[in-house]
Amino acid sequence: MQDSKESVTEKLNKYRADVEELSRYLGWLESKKGQDMTRSVDPTEGKGNTIKVPVYDSTLLGFIKKAQKTAFVTKNYVYVYRRYHLQTPEDEHKLIDRTQIMEIENLGAILSSYVLRGMTKGTVWNEGVQNGVLWHTVSKMKELVDFWTA
Repeated sequence: MQDSKESVTEKLNKYRADVEELSRYLGWLESKKGQDMTRSVDPTEGKGNTIKVPVYDSTLLGFIKKAQKTAFVTKNYVYVYRRYHLQTPEDEHKLIDRTQIMEIENLGAILSSYVLRGMTKGTVWNEGVQNGVLWHTVSKMKELVDFWTA
């Protein structure tokens, strides 16, 4: 029992500050669920053959920048996706719901997936807001930290 208490304390010490930072965006993430957070801009205003450039909401970009600086973001998120056979947002929601404090890294893997994949594929950040996975992930992180801190 003593070992598990120390482990929980270690988890809380490692992640508490990051969860507090990300929790500031919970209200915004919840209010934007189901909405498209990008708009496309044609840099030549339709006068030439160019691609449209996506423009992101500034709050979304702020959230992504904060998330990138947390201890949660890891390039090894793929291993969690393989271990739990995560393929759809519904799979991600199910894993989020059953995650406990000792597996909080699983939440970090889901966050990492959206943050890091969004760096190369512009629609991923928007998908994370639209399908509610980013809100659900941060919400569960906060729930776990608040429960074990009290």
